Parts: sequence; structure tokens; C-alpha cells
Amino acid sequence: MEDTININAQGDYLDKEEIQVVAFQLGNEEYAVDILNVQEIIRLLNITRVPRTEKHIEGVINLRGNIIPVINLHTRFNLGSTGNEEDKRIIVFQFDDIKAGIIVDEVSEVLRISRMDIESTEKVYSAIDTEHIKGIAKIDGRLLILLDLLKIIE
Repeated sequence: MEDTININAQGDYLDKEEIQVVAFQLGNEEYAVDILNVQEIIRLLNITRVPRTEKHIEGVINLRGNIIPVINLHTRFNLGSTGNEEDKRIIVFQFDDIKAGIIVDEVSEVLRISRMDIESTEKVYSAIDTEHIKGIAKIDGRLLILLDLLKIIE
């Protein structure tokens, strides 16, 4: 995989029946985020720790002159890290003026998911803490947990 993948998310692929997502590994599970919010995917950079931040904030990176906070989802979700250090990536995303990154074990692919294949979290199990989860997608025998990136950075 290249050092950097630029993703020009354009709305023309998106219709009412499907969404496009970036799928990635985190621990032993497969997750996905909506590609419309993903700015780019980069190799793990030197992360500068920031004192007195919450423990899931890994620190900040300097990405072409922009200081971007990086969130460690392993710590946030209390998951173990798996995989090779060389496969780890930072997914940089943007919501209006908010720009941040998340550390993932490995980015696997970009997928189109039919909205019919996405179950809301309430239908799956009502006792699950679902504040960070938009839904669960079923694709060819796989289950992808769809994350709500905006809720993760709040």
C-alpha cells in the first residue's frame, strides 16, 4: 500500500440505496466509516503526546502544516491491538472545521453497501452501548460495524 491515499469523496456515487465506506481492522473485528468524511489514509507518523489529555487521545501529528489530533480506538473501545506495525494506518477525516485522525490496525478496502444490508443497533441488541455505532452491515457473510466518527471525537 502507498504511503498516502488521497480520497476525493464526491457525491455522485451516492444514491438513496447505498453508501460507500472505508473498511478496516481494529483488533479482531472489522469496522467501517462513511467515505464522505474521510480525507486521506496515511502511514503511522511520529505522534507527539499532549499532556493532560484523555487517555484515548494518542497525541497530535503535523500533516503538511496542519496539527491534527489522533485518537487511539484501541484505548477508546478497550480493544487489544493486532497485526503488524507496518500495516497500521491513520484515517484522517474532516467534519466542517473539525479535522482528526484515528489509528487502525489495517485498512482493508473501500466498499459499497446497500442500505438494505445495514441493521440498526437497536434491532441487534438493545443493551449494547451504541453511542459510537451507526449500524451493523452484512456483506457476503461478513459483519462490519459502522462507526459514527462525529460521536467518537466528541
